[in-house]
Amino acid sequence: MKTLMLGNEAFARGLYEAGCKVVSSYPGTPSTEITEAAAKYDEIYAEWAPNEKVAMEVALGASIAGVRSFCGMKHVGLNVAADPLYTAGYTGVTGGMVIAVADDPGMHSSQNEQDSRHHAAASKTMMIEPSDSAECKEFTKMAFELSERFDVPVIVRMSTRVSHSQSAVELCDREEREPIPYKKDAAKYVMMPGNAIRRHPIVEDRMAAIAEYGEDCPLNTVEDNGAEIGVITAGICYQYAKEALGDKVNYLKLGIVNPMPVKIIKDFAAKCSKVYVIEELDDVIETHCRKNGVTVQGKELFGWLGEISQTKIREKILGIKPEYDTFGDTVPVRPPVMCAGCPHRGLFYCLSKLKVNVSGDIGCYTLGATAPLCAMDSTICMGASVSALHGFNKALGAEAEKKSVAVIGDSTFMHSGMTGLVNIAYNATNSTVIILDNSITGMTGHQQNPTTGKNLKGDPAAAVNLEELCHAIGIKSVRVVDPYHMAETEKVIKEELEKEEPSVIISRRPCALLKYVKHKPALRCDKDKCVGCKQCLKIGCPAISIHDKKMVIDHTQCVGCGICTEMCKVGAIVE
Repeated sequence: MKTLMLGNEAFARGLYEAGCKVVSSYPGTPSTEITEAAAKYDEIYAEWAPNEKVAMEVALGASIAGVRSFCGMKHVGLNVAADPLYTAGYTGVTGGMVIAVADDPGMHSSQNEQDSRHHAAASKTMMIEPSDSAECKEFTKMAFELSERFDVPVIVRMSTRVSHSQSAVELCDREEREPIPYKKDAAKYVMMPGNAIRRHPIVEDRMAAIAEYGEDCPLNTVEDNGAEIGVITAGICYQYAKEALGDKVNYLKLGIVNPMPVKIIKDFAAKCSKVYVIEELDDVIETHCRKNGVTVQGKELFGWLGEISQTKIREKILGIKPEYDTFGDTVPVRPPVMCAGCPHRGLFYCLSKLKVNVSGDIGCYTLGATAPLCAMDSTICMGASVSALHGFNKALGAEAEKKSVAVIGDSTFMHSGMTGLVNIAYNATNSTVIILDNSITGMTGHQQNPTTGKNLKGDPAAAVNLEELCHAIGIKSVRVVDPYHMAETEKVIKEELEKEEPSVIISRRPCALLKYVKHKPALRCDKDKCVGCKQCLKIGCPAISIHDKKMVIDHTQCVGCGICTEMCKVGAIVE
């Protein structure tokens, strides 16, 4: 039976059909749905780990135990998991171990355009790259086979377009597999220097064997259309090229992008008068070709930035420029904003009003950096807000401590903010950290986390008490505020900034989009009282606009949070 599936859903189907037993991941767009879909299969144990490093260690532990395992993450998550990944490249596996990493060319939901193929090369692991949903399923199944065959973790490189596009997938039955019996093998799995140095030659031999396998395997394929021009490509770029060029060129589609073959590339190029390499983001394939004496064109045509498109390929290779109609006027941009009723809005308004330096973090609350709030000064990576605040205050001293805070979400705090707070307590700065506890992992679509009291499947789980955790870390002053009450929130921030000790403020209010949250009736504007001062616009609520110099509240968006009533000094906003 065939059915339409997202690439991520098809990946999860591949996990199911391959007999995967253990899944551990951390949510991150565009990879999140793989684990959510896998959790729907009762035969698979699936969990959200506190971060990607933990997830990979769980998967490696399950593999050592002899079962097939998986962990998934977005590209920046692979940075967090790099420590166990690089050592897993040395230890190898027992049961097959597959890792999904979803790159994000164009930075649709990310802070950089990292190319994860570099991690595969540096960690000396195998990486394959599917180009559509059907391949997501089949490549995942093959990844387990190859992992066990070559004793190596196999990374499957996804991308935003492959993860979130749909195509037909053939459904097959699950292959139940007995665990491979565990055998104590310290020389393989205890990576102290004396053992690791003996594993390195094994790793190099293994990579050479994989490259040799790639010369004649079903993952690397040639499409000979009898053309003069050849295209070497992989992943979603193959789909772009096929749509743009059709049968006007020959194709070498690389399913294995680390380690890459040599002979098949040379043989392919020898039959073409000109060869193009089409890839996102860096020149990984291009460099491999040139290193092996194959003349190609690539980045000088397609560039290093963002996504490649069918239009760009058609123009650069065939010289056909696009023909399309445009709007007569410039269409105004619509920047992303926090939702109506977002609990973070009141807090960020207070921070903006107090003119404090805000060390920001990764989450939907990063939107606090946008106009009109403009209440964030830096955002680096998960957990960095807390550590960076400590560094900022150490650099500038007591004066900075009175005017600087860090903000971090509840899930992000559990991911990698705790250690930064330990550093603040241990190495003593009078830093104020604000944990934005909206009772969920909001940015990636409402996943549970260790503070919510539920696991991935929604079953009851141990819930971390943030107040007690902060006390245990060494923070004596821990206070809780409701960000809907801005006057009280502002008062507490001022008080904590004045203290001669580290402190934590927990801004606690559930995400307005959670199904169990009961909203108040929408507010409205009494136009007889409204003076058109536009003070209400300063909180950036998408439900508020100005029409005929008077405030208007969109009742379809307003959730009655009441923040705007604190802004209005003439009492024009009423129930």
